[in-house]
Amino acid sequence: MVGTVLGIATVLIPNDFFARDVPPVWWNYPVWIATSAMTGLLIATYISPQRPAGRGPARTARNATDAPTNAARLSVDRKERRTGRSAVAGGMLAWFAVGCPVCNKIALLALGYTGALTWFAPLQPILAVGALIFSLAAVVWRLRGQVACPIPAPREVANV
Repeated sequence: MVGTVLGIATVLIPNDFFARDVPPVWWNYPVWIATSAMTGLLIATYISPQRPAGRGPARTARNATDAPTNAARLSVDRKERRTGRSAVAGGMLAWFAVGCPVCNKIALLALGYTGALTWFAPLQPILAVGALIFSLAAVVWRLRGQVACPIPAPREVANV
């Protein structure tokens, strides 16, 4: 989904909704695909499997010793904020990196048409590297400490 939105908005996927004045360069496609894949992987880590009724351990009320400490909760919150900020930075940098330099309204207003081509376009590869670094960092921070897939193993079928 991330790849589709980014590809359509930056016209890496040809469409009738948006136009691009400057054609894409060769490195736009690998950056678009890599950033989209890492962002998709990151989003997938937030999805938890649904348990059908009657399966899995019964939920019981927690007592005071089961509750996480405030320090542990703050550490998790800090990690989630860092991961989220890094993911957003990676996505925004990818958007600016693979988009048309003169279709970017911010660059166009700040630098004008010629300035966007002269100053902003040469910075786009640097933005692309930054997007890849931030996206990779978000995935690594999110997956740090994971030792197993949270999806339950399939049920064994009894031989009849």
